[in-house]
Amino acid sequence: MKRVFLTVIFSLAAATAGTAASPPTVINGIAAKVNEEIITYQQVRRILNPTLQSLAQRLSPEALEREALKLQKEAIDDLVEHELILHDYQAAGYLLPDSVVEEHIQRQIHERYGDRKTLAKTLRAQGSTFEKFREREREQIIVQQMRHIKVSSDIIVSPQKIRRYYETHKEDFEREERVKLKMILLNQPEGAAPDRAARMAREILLKLNDGADFEEMARVYSEGSQAAKGGDWGWVEKSVLRKDLADVAFTLKKGEISGVIATPEAAFIMMVDDVQGKGAKPLTEVSEEIEKSLLAEEKGRIYQQYVDRLKDRQYVAYF
Repeated sequence: MKRVFLTVIFSLAAATAGTAASPPTVINGIAAKVNEEIITYQQVRRILNPTLQSLAQRLSPEALEREALKLQKEAIDDLVEHELILHDYQAAGYLLPDSVVEEHIQRQIHERYGDRKTLAKTLRAQGSTFEKFREREREQIIVQQMRHIKVSSDIIVSPQKIRRYYETHKEDFEREERVKLKMILLNQPEGAAPDRAARMAREILLKLNDGADFEEMARVYSEGSQAAKGGDWGWVEKSVLRKDLADVAFTLKKGEISGVIATPEAAFIMMVDDVQGKGAKPLTEVSEEIEKSLLAEEKGRIYQQYVDRLKDRQYVAYF
């Protein structure tokens, strides 16, 4: 069946390239069977076609083939899991009230289509029907409910586990050198003297050198997005700043104010409140990120165990 799917890939590549050759006839086939349910390559193509069309515009035929086969396997696995979970739901005797389905569909119509008429038009263009749409949405609700039931939301990641992960993956939390930056920005008005913004910036710099408060000067004069915050940009890494500003900011010591940095479009004055060199971010800064990652990993592990049990109990065959 790999040949069947590759026919589709090369048809897409040819269509995207604008060739005049007629696309080869696509033969449907069975990708997998779950209990009595058949999963066809036509179903797989329906899922993957939009993605493949996008990939075909920027990948070589060889790279497209590799990516398509990987995506095909993932799509078949997803469809198999879908059928396994639906069967488990039915076997467990659960019942999904029609009112829940209707409420969900009304929400989907409002959020994705605007109104029922637009939905009907979209479904016709896709060669589908409202009944099929309703059944797909119903099945999605069931799968989500079963995942929620089988993967507990009460999983707890201990502080000790978070710390162990941090200690063994410190290289993942390296950060660039960064500065705590304040900035005054003055735009160069169109039609004004070429150095108007720079002249005004030099006047402000004189006041700063005479002891004026940088934050107050920024609130009064700056035209930057952070003016109301006293020009405070917080911690900034070198890669975030444009090069002409970064080249100055990262030479300043803590508490230093730059000279006027003039460009054709604007003039800048910067102040560095603090400096941090390269190194691992502290645990306090990344613990929430680690916790989320470990929770997702644990939920994924539990879910995969659930799917594996379903595969052991039910009939699954790949073709």
